[in-house]
Amino acid sequence: MRIVSTRTRRWLMTVVVTVLTGLALGACGGGETAGTGIKVVATTTQVGALAREVAGDEVQLTVLLSAGADAHDYEPSPRAVAQIKDAKVVLVNGIGLDEWLDDVISGAGAAQVVVVTEGIALRDGGDEHAEGDPHVWHDPANAKTMVDNIVTALSAADPGKAATFKANGDAYKAKLDAVDATIQGLIDAIPAENRKVVTNHDSFGYFFDRYGLEFAGAIIPGTSKDSQPSAKELADLTDLIKREGVKAILAEEEVDPKIAQQLAADTGVTIVTGLYADSLGEPGSGAETVDGMLLANATKIAEALR
Repeated sequence: MRIVSTRTRRWLMTVVVTVLTGLALGACGGGETAGTGIKVVATTTQVGALAREVAGDEVQLTVLLSAGADAHDYEPSPRAVAQIKDAKVVLVNGIGLDEWLDDVISGAGAAQVVVVTEGIALRDGGDEHAEGDPHVWHDPANAKTMVDNIVTALSAADPGKAATFKANGDAYKAKLDAVDATIQGLIDAIPAENRKVVTNHDSFGYFFDRYGLEFAGAIIPGTSKDSQPSAKELADLTDLIKREGVKAILAEEEVDPKIAQQLAADTGVTIVTGLYADSLGEPGSGAETVDGMLLANATKIAEALR
């Protein structure tokens, strides 16, 4: 029998602990909880960020998805299911974006599930999103509606803090109004003939509608990033870019930009990378809040189109 030295055993134990810790953290994804008070779960980074603005530290807020994660691909871990089960309020985007939660909700028996996009006029979502385009937060006016819905939900769940939630919500809506005006100024400075763009996938429709940019086409058809373009679709898009005088290709942070980069090289068009579409940015990125994300995207787009 081979005898393993004490030093080797310690080394092996360190490796095992490190691996198990990494696996545990990877399985959790987002799911970080902060604050005190009633337990609230938000599904996406956008919903979580808005809930944080409304609640501050007055609720125990858990955000299931982490920065950079795609809600379309998310699979709740056992820990996430337990957090949902323990929550008094679950805040969801709806419009098919976080439909993976439906089975979890029905099994967990959460006390209150609130669709924070309720009341928003939806764009067509194509075949992938029959309910409508779920990327509503790219219009500050829609984000304000989401804030109002969160204020109402949290106030009903914890009436003693309703005044605080309302005051916080009003303050953040004012901030969204300010960033809305700033973005409009950035876009207004772009010459009208330079406002045609192509995107990786059709996720910025609400932004374009709000500020007067013209969407010429998408590399990935539809509002879901999971589709892939055919050779003919790429050839047609190349012709369209040249024919319509498209000025920029917008590539999202969450989508591999390889095809967009090749298309930009083939057409001589500017490519704008690192835009936030399906997720907010990492803490410290400047795009970890909805207003910060909107301004970060607008600044990059305006610089490219001017």
